[in-house]
Amino acid sequence: MSLSADRKSEIIGKFKRHDNDTASPEVQIALLTERINHLTEHFRSHSKDHHGRRGLLKLVGQRRRLLDYLRARSHDRYKAVIEELNIRK
Repeated sequence: MSLSADRKSEIIGKFKRHDNDTASPEVQIALLTERINHLTEHFRSHSKDHHGRRGLLKLVGQRRRLLDYLRARSHDRYKAVIEELNIRK
């Protein structure tokens, strides 16, 4: 599944750090979270889609690595992203 162009630009606009920013960890984490949330909903009705579940686990691992990177670089930015995306409880 790919995000619609409108939704993707909306997420980038919300999390970008400067005008031309499309690849900061915050933007990447936000885009991955959107895809993860969509796939989670997909698996509520397609519980036997094991191939898709593997893709979901890969996305979760990628997001985890980006969060670890961000936490090591700037704890304030890490906390802001966590709170904004409501990832941790």
